[in-house]
Amino acid sequence: MIEKISWSSVPVEQVNEKMKRQFIHGEKVMIAKMEFEDGFEVPWHSHHNEQVTEVFEGTLRFWFDDVEDKHLDILPGESIVIPENRRHRALMIGKVIEIDTFAPPRQDWIDGSDAYLRK
Repeated sequence: MIEKISWSSVPVEQVNEKMKRQFIHGEKVMIAKMEFEDGFEVPWHSHHNEQVTEVFEGTLRFWFDDVEDKHLDILPGESIVIPENRRHRALMIGKVIEIDTFAPPRQDWIDGSDAYLRK
């Protein structure tokens, strides 16, 4: 049976003082709606999940492959596809609202073992 899901019924998780997220997932894909405060940094990491990020508000600045002197800014209405296992980090410029889609779902988010975000 297929059921509708309303974001208003999905619990909001306060991951840390500057990050809130909601997510839903099936067997093969996860979608996460997130809100970040200005200045929040996602540290260097990689994951076996392909990631698609779409920004709705603010600027999401990405760095890739441990290269600190070159970045890519994603603005409202823009998206990016990050291949699996690609090292990246991010900085939120202004309040950022965005949606990430992952395939397969992020098991570390489901089971709460995503310590790199909880600092």
